[in-house]
Amino acid sequence: MLNVKVGIGVNSHCRSSYGDHLEFICATSAVERYDHFISSDNTGMTMDLIAALRTFLRVADTGSFSAVAAELGVTQPAISRQLSGLEQQLGARLVHRSTHAVTLTEEGRGLIPSAQQLIDSAEALQQSVGRGRSKPVGRVRLSVPVVFGLHLSSRIDQLLDRCEHLSVDLVLHDGVSDLVEEGIDLEVRIGPVADSALISRRIGSTTAFLVAAPQYLQGRTLPAHPRDLQGHECIVYHRWGHDDVWWFSSAEGYISVSVRGRLRANNATAVYRAVLNGCGIALVSHILASEDIQKGRLQVLMPEFPPRSFPLSVVYPSRRNLPLRTRAVIEFLTEVVRADPAMSDLGVIANEAQEPDVPGQQISL
Repeated sequence: MLNVKVGIGVNSHCRSSYGDHLEFICATSAVERYDHFISSDNTGMTMDLIAALRTFLRVADTGSFSAVAAELGVTQPAISRQLSGLEQQLGARLVHRSTHAVTLTEEGRGLIPSAQQLIDSAEALQQSVGRGRSKPVGRVRLSVPVVFGLHLSSRIDQLLDRCEHLSVDLVLHDGVSDLVEEGIDLEVRIGPVADSALISRRIGSTTAFLVAAPQYLQGRTLPAHPRDLQGHECIVYHRWGHDDVWWFSSAEGYISVSVRGRLRANNATAVYRAVLNGCGIALVSHILASEDIQKGRLQVLMPEFPPRSFPLSVVYPSRRNLPLRTRAVIEFLTEVVRADPAMSDLGVIANEAQEPDVPGQQISL
């Protein structure tokens, strides 16, 4: 990790340099851009700014001192002291502390973009001169849902052409892996990431359609509301938990319905082929269904109640010393997702805390 030790005089506009390499300009406000920050060797407390900002961003992401402490292998009071030191140096309160939650102040929210920019710049500097490697080299073991893996495999040549010394071990797996036990460097996951020990970066969101083939719908009444599905043969994509509960969006919020059917499968492609063959109604990823919808082989049902969308994230065990090869794959995954309008949310992160907690629900990419 690149350590930049600075002393920040918040209310001064002095200039001084750290060594012969880095210089910051003191700013009057904690929320001004960090390219206005300058260290002062004679003013304030000397501290590791980069490490403190990393901790602050993780607290902002998780909303928890204890989660960040467990992630970094330190105590909760140590995290609290580090944030307090940062607040003291900046002369502004960044978080509200309570027994129930940690929330950001207005100054804390305003600090996030500039803090992330400074950390990204420091990491780029480390990659370029600290390790002597400027190109991704080596193998990345990447686990992805089966449907997304099929989508990715037809595009991954772009990454391999761009990074000639990089190799990718693509693992298609409809489920959650034990990254450490299975030797997985990165995994793409659908839905909220519950494991606070993992680093999670949202790259997009899912889109699915409720569909059926014309031969199934012939002679049957089309469902007009999610509750009408209880009278139909529904093909359940079985992964874990209560997979027979389907969730839909409406103007009033989310609607759940328990469905039933004689066919269940633990593979999304198997569900897709069954619905295409007229076995019933199913939730199918846009990746699989779009062409069939356009050509009339599948019909979209209840368009006024679209299936609920879920966050699409890439997770990995640790941010520390993340190899350049792993960063290259993360960047490529982000490019692939955001190039597809059905998956791209343009980096907007939904307020998942206000969404219903529905573990084990039917999820389709």
